[in-house]
Amino acid sequence: MKIISIILVFLSAFLSFKHGWDAFQPANADQLRMMSNLGISKTVMPYFGVFSIIIGLMLFFPQTFFVSNLFNAVTIVLIMALSIKAGDYKMA
Repeated sequence: MKIISIILVFLSAFLSFKHGWDAFQPANADQLRMMSNLGISKTVMPYFGVFSIIIGLMLFFPQTFFVSNLFNAVTIVLIMALSIKAGDYKMA
């Protein structure tokens, strides 16, 4: 059971790092359209990237594990709320 937990922590941290790094890469047309529908500007994307990388680092420390998962959940709910506000129920 401990091995599965370790694998899941590393997978979650990897995904946080990947999403954080992708925020610094140039966006393609579909990503730009999605961000504009949600009301997110290109200048805000690096901040989301840094936030995601920090969340990934926080996963490795037992003292901040819960808080990092809470921030991940808040980020997901924020994207869902922006999608509903934009009328994109399929994304939400």
